Amino acid sequence: MAYCSDLGFGAARGAEMLSLMLACGIASRLVSGAICDRIGGLRTLLLGSALQGVALLLFLPFDGLVSLYVVSALFGLFQGGIVPSYAIIVREHFPAIEAGRRTGTVLMATLLGMALGGWMSGKVFDLTGSYQAAFVNGIGWNLLNMSIAGWLLWSVHGGPGRRARAVAA
Repeated sequence: MAYCSDLGFGAARGAEMLSLMLACGIASRLVSGAICDRIGGLRTLLLGSALQGVALLLFLPFDGLVSLYVVSALFGLFQGGIVPSYAIIVREHFPAIEAGRRTGTVLMATLLGMALGGWMSGKVFDLTGSYQAAFVNGIGWNLLNMSIAGWLLWSVHGGPGRRARAVAA
């Protein structure tokens, strides 16, 4: 909302964009569940993170009213299924007896990261006076998330010698 106000569109337009983003996030959670069923949690997380990175990148060049509505909707669609995919990943890779503890730990770390990220981007804006720098900060952390998800996918599904071990078995 502050971004929209600073661009001259007013807080009400920012609130509308936030509402649109959240509504698209609800739809995304439903669609991401179907995607998880087909490609698995890690791949869904990697896909969601990659698309979220694209949406964050789109905030950099666009600052018009219509484009911000579109980018807000895209961001909501892309980010909505990321957090639920963590529970699917735990379910797919750990015994059921450990699911509650591990899911709670993962979601706690996720929420802590999101809270820290929002504060950190606000701090970046305060220090630089630039929303661009704040978006770049978010893109950087998104790349870290993608790197971790990619590494996990690689180590679980295609690490070194995986094919040779499968053939030998």
